[in-house]
Order: sequence, then C-alpha cells, then structure tokens
Amino acid sequence: MKACVLKSVAPIEQDPLTLAEFPKPEPSSGQVLVKVSACGVCRTDLHVIEGELSQRVLPIIPGHQVIGRIEQIGERVTRFKPGDRVGIPWLHQTCGECEFCLAGKENLCERATFTGYLVNGGYAEYTLAMADFVYSIPEVFSDVEAAPLLCAGIIGFRSLRLSGVTGESPGKRLGLYGFGNAAHVAIQVARHWGVEVYAFSRDARHQRLAMELGAVWAGGSEDRPAGKLDSIIIFAPAGELVVAALKVLKKGGTLALGGIHMSQIPALDYQLLYHERAVRSVANNTRQDGIDFLRTAAEIPVRPEVQVFPLEETNAALNALKHDEISGAAVIVT
Repeated sequence: MKACVLKSVAPIEQDPLTLAEFPKPEPSSGQVLVKVSACGVCRTDLHVIEGELSQRVLPIIPGHQVIGRIEQIGERVTRFKPGDRVGIPWLHQTCGECEFCLAGKENLCERATFTGYLVNGGYAEYTLAMADFVYSIPEVFSDVEAAPLLCAGIIGFRSLRLSGVTGESPGKRLGLYGFGNAAHVAIQVARHWGVEVYAFSRDARHQRLAMELGAVWAGGSEDRPAGKLDSIIIFAPAGELVVAALKVLKKGGTLALGGIHMSQIPALDYQLLYHERAVRSVANNTRQDGIDFLRTAAEIPVRPEVQVFPLEETNAALNALKHDEISGAAVIVT
C-alpha cells in the first residue's frame, strides 16, 4: 500500500512526509482494517510533524480524520462487518481502567493512544483501528464531507459544550477566534441552536466565509463588536488571543481553548479574569462526544467547505493549511 510517512520532525516547508510503499496491515483481535477513501487535514497534524508535540513514535503515518470501508475484521469484532463505512477519529484507544476512564472522562485517560500520533493514521491507502473506537458515518455525508467532522467537528462540538453553548442556548452571543477547519463546522451547530456568532480572524477570506455561514459580525482579533460575549472559543494556536478574548468576554463568561497546542500565553491583568470569568482547555474527546456530534451534524445537516488533494500532494495540503490558504477544510483522497 502507499502511505505518507514522517521519519523525522521538520518544518512543513521542507516536505517532511515521504510517499512510500508498505505491506498492507493485518487486523489483530478487536481491530478492523479500513480501506481509506478520505482523510481530513488537521492543524494537529502540523503540530505532530513540526515537533510542537513531544514526538514519541517515529516513523509514523499521520492523519486522524479517516473515512473508509472495512475490508477485514479481526477476532472478537461484532459491531461491524466488511463493507461497512466507518470513521476513525483522533482517539484510538483508552485503557478503560484508570480513574478518568472509570469517571466517564476517557478523553483524559492516562494511557490513551491517538491516531496518526502514537499509532499509524490515515494518510495511507489502508489503516488499522480499534473497532470499539470507530464511528458509523451518517449517509447524508459524502466521504470528503465526513472527513473534517472526525476531529475538527467533534472537538468543535466539545468546545461549544465546555464554553457553555448547547441546544438550550438560543440568543447567547458566542465568539470564535480563528476561523478555520473547526470553527467553520462549529458555527453551523451554533447557528442551528439559535446562537449569535461573532467571528475573529486576520484573514478577510475567512471573515467572508463566517458571514456566509451566518455570523452576525466578523472582524480582526483586536476588533471589538458592540457589547460583551457570553462565551468564546479560541481555535487558533496563538496564546496572545487569550488576552484579546478576555477583553470582550462578559462577566461570568467562559473562554474555551480548543487547540491541542498553543503558543505562550502572555501575563494577564487580573482584572481580565475577575468577575468570575473562566478559562478552560479542551482536551481530546470522548466517544460519546463523537456520537452526539454526528447525530446533530446529520440533523442540520452540516456542510463543510472542502478542498481536495490527492495522497501524493499531502505535503502541499499541510503547507497550505499552515499558511492559511485553505478556506474551510483540506481533505486527502486516496
């Protein structure tokens, strides 16, 4: 099979992924072998490839928003059969035994493994996954539409919840900083729930997309809309945005940080936090997050903006993402 492999971390401008041939893997007990049709490109992939996350497994095949059909099942797999269309997310497997798993917080599992980071992912013609951690994909989505939902969508959905925005939040005012892959899906959920959305982006193209998707206001990160916001999510990996966001957050509001990596957060004036404003990170996701999100996304239905690249151009797709040249989401097809 063909796959794009990372052998050593390097700036994406140096095209660090190498297209190579590998034997087709065989599923072990509890695993499924998936013939990949599409894999979303995520900013987390950039963090892995460029070494901004501590890299513990090399070489590695990145990619963790994987759509395909099951070709073969391992022993003890009963949920799926060959031919079923499935999605493989970031969360590859958890231990099921630690205090976090037992408390329903498997996203914080001490021994979790992650697709495309600690185990091989979806920038390949085939990949393996644990059957208990993959999702059935609603028929309303094509393969390329479904791919961005498997991380950007799920993390955006969890970020909405942790920022205090739910289906019971009509009329709330939500700010989104960074209007890329995750935000352009999250806004569709928020608008479905009747939430007013304010989009902050340095890119005029992203501001236009936000307005097309129902934002009531779009501007730069230092701009201030009229009135304070009830909730804010920062998707961009820029720590300085925490200061900017707190300046427009209402008393008692929540600021959620939706990225796995963020640059240094500057020193904060305590008055920005005072009046019970809360800042919280969003770490990974649970399987239930994915189930709830995919059900909601199918009801709407969410329609991601997608730019497609062949497997051979994965480096180019990642480079375009890094330089904010993607409007919506990039998806690799095999």
